[in-house]
Amino acid sequence: MRYFNLFTKKTWLKLNEKGVQAYQSGNYKEAISYFEKALKQAEKEFGKNHENYATSCNNLALLYKSQGRYAEAEPLFKEALAIRAKVLGKEHSDYATSCNELAVLYYEQGRYAEAEPLYKEAKEIYAKVLGKEHPYYATSCNNLAVLYKSQGRYAEAEPLYKDALAIRAKVLGKEHSDYATSCNELAVLYTLYGILRRYSEAMPLYKEAIEIYAKVLGKEHPHYASSCDNLAKLYAELRGYAEAERLFKEALAIRAKVLGKEHPSYATSCHNLAALYKSQGRNAEAEPLYKEALAIRAKVLGKGHPHYATSCNNLAVFYCEQGRYAEAEPLYKEAKEILG
Repeated sequence: MRYFNLFTKKTWLKLNEKGVQAYQSGNYKEAISYFEKALKQAEKEFGKNHENYATSCNNLALLYKSQGRYAEAEPLFKEALAIRAKVLGKEHSDYATSCNELAVLYYEQGRYAEAEPLYKEAKEIYAKVLGKEHPYYATSCNNLAVLYKSQGRYAEAEPLYKDALAIRAKVLGKEHSDYATSCNELAVLYTLYGILRRYSEAMPLYKEAIEIYAKVLGKEHPHYASSCDNLAKLYAELRGYAEAERLFKEALAIRAKVLGKEHPSYATSCHNLAALYKSQGRNAEAEPLYKEALAIRAKVLGKGHPHYATSCNNLAVFYCEQGRYAEAEPLYKEAKEILG
């Protein structure tokens, strides 16, 4: 049996606390350093079959994922999952959390078939262990809905989004950031239906979300940037181009400052602003943004990722519309090879 004293545990906890503080202040390099030290401390003092070691694996993996460092995050998430299955059992809420985190990683890489069973397993465990009014269960509903939405399975996504929204309103209150997330996600779904009636349902949800994020998290938080992005897309659909541009630029600036210019979310902002400019015939402003998004996705996500394929396709369409067919053709071909 491995023994450890209170001082040892306090050292590990302190490293984790400092890592969390650095992450929350936006100092990701420092946060990674603390979490890497915490992982080594956990291995040395507790061993690799201890929940504290699994927690350190999970924390470092989350940080790597937030930076788009997926190849480094995946083995850590898998290690945490395996330890928790062995030590805690497969009906423990922490095991469900590991299922959920690994599923999110797969989702962000476009690996939807691998993500779905993990999301479902987490949701079932949370329902059984914590109950269907717990915030973790609401998060599982939301995550599975996001996956279905990405696959065009809107009829399956909508009731899950509504469940998450109702639970969060009741349990957390309507000024909580998770409630704002539910507002935002349901609004996104409504816009995807492409029906004017559903746009009118989406607008108040987007506005509610952006107000909550600004108040609770502040205007430099990535969630606030995402809300700006989503509201901008709706304004663009309704031809409110000036307001759309203002919001897209705000999101771009926040992501550049907080996440850095090599993050997938920054690439998304480049793409969104480029699409807005293209729709207005502002091609000279659109092209460098399309190219920047493509380059970031190639570097960070890899050339087999669906988002990279989307960037190839969009730049190809942009070239075709200007009669630049020789530049468009290889991009179309590359996108087709990735997407099948």
